[in-house]
Amino acid sequence: MSSLLEMVTIAWAVVAVAYFALLLYRSLVGMREEDTLYLSAGESRMADEQREIMKRITKLDSVSHKIGWVALAMTLLLGGIWGYDALGHLL
Repeated sequence: MSSLLEMVTIAWAVVAVAYFALLLYRSLVGMREEDTLYLSAGESRMADEQREIMKRITKLDSVSHKIGWVALAMTLLLGGIWGYDALGHLL
C-alpha cells in the first residue's frame, strides 16, 4: 500500500507544480494587461496587443482551471489512500 501512496504523491506533486507554474505564468502575462485603454486613432496597435493578451489569458485560465480540479481530485484521493493506510495500521 505504501508504494501506491508514493506513486499518487509523486503524481500529485507533478500536477501541483504544473498548476502553480501556470498560475505564475498567467500573472506574468497579465502584468501587461490594462483595464481601460484610451487610444487615439493612431494607437490601434495597442488595442490589438491587448486583445491578444486577453486571448492568451482566457486560454490559460481554461487550462489552469482544469488542472486545478485534477489537483483537487488527486488531493482527495491522496487523503483517502493515506486514511485507509493509517486505518489499516491501527486495526
